[in-house]
Amino acid sequence: METLPLSSCGLLCFKMKCHKIIFRFYLIGTIFFLSACKSVAVLPSKTPVKKVDVSALAYKIKATYPKINKLRSRIRAIYDDGKREQQVIIQLRLETQQKIWMSASMVIPVAKLLITKEGVSFYEKFQKNFFKGDFQLINEPFNTSFSFNDIENLLLGKPFLDPTVGRWKQISNPQYYILIPQGSKSNFQPTLFFDPTSFLLKEQRFLIPGSLQTLIISYKNHQRIQDRQIPQEIEIVIFDGQQTKKVTLDFTRTDLPNKLYFPFEIPEGYNQISF
Repeated sequence: METLPLSSCGLLCFKMKCHKIIFRFYLIGTIFFLSACKSVAVLPSKTPVKKVDVSALAYKIKATYPKINKLRSRIRAIYDDGKREQQVIIQLRLETQQKIWMSASMVIPVAKLLITKEGVSFYEKFQKNFFKGDFQLINEPFNTSFSFNDIENLLLGKPFLDPTVGRWKQISNPQYYILIPQGSKSNFQPTLFFDPTSFLLKEQRFLIPGSLQTLIISYKNHQRIQDRQIPQEIEIVIFDGQQTKKVTLDFTRTDLPNKLYFPFEIPEGYNQISF
């Protein structure tokens, strides 16, 4: 059997090692290239990027959602229908995916509201009425179909529909990223507006099914609390083609406590109302 000289063996081994190193660099480079092709980073900018990667944008938006367990706030609520304006102070307590509790006062306490996934409970002290049932109490006046999640999302500055789920289309706009769903079967067909610098939700608009009503929810300002971006001023507008009704929610004192209590008991002698 013929043997190669020592120098030839060393040269052959050296060539084999070089080929292995080149192959490894090629493999790593290919992986990084394919990864970059699959996910295009969406960076903050003063103006929206035209033809942005909608999927990457959606995940950037979702990263801004406030991750909280409990929230407490004092809200100055103003109702305006063009004919009269009324102000109410609301104490809000919220435990995500569990309860939303509100106590309203006009100098003195006048009403309490408790919302859970199962339904709505409410009582008011002027006429001593109470309601206990489904979400009709909230939906009947506005011809809407809100669920617990919708109301929670509204208060936390999150869109009713998750832009990371399903197909979405970008609408060109010089000021905002605007997204609309494609082929959604939801009761709401939203148009979502997002800030290109912070990726926070600035507005969501809906055409209410079966009516001429338009619902617009605008987030005028946000506040940073414990590194979470939480709405500071929300404006809710309903237009039926003739009249505009507006509710402004001004969150004046907000914190994220570790413990919260939700005291709610319908007083004896109150009259039950239904829809």
